[in-house]
Amino acid sequence: MPAMPFPIPLASAYLCQDCNCVSNCSRRCPACASEVLMGLAGILNREVGEEVPVQSYSYVTAMVA
Repeated sequence: MPAMPFPIPLASAYLCQDCNCVSNCSRRCPACASEVLMGLAGILNREVGEEVPVQSYSYVTAMVA
């Protein structure tokens, strides 16, 4: 029987930079024992009405010598 998935609240979700595993361990990755973890709440937890800055680009003709 496969393991049942369980929810991880965003406030305690951490991404391992070495193996890309998401867990709720803030000190060491349970999959690979790496200590290179990034908290996901600061990146993914945005206010609903928060505006994302729009980038504007201008195109110029390339000069060929």
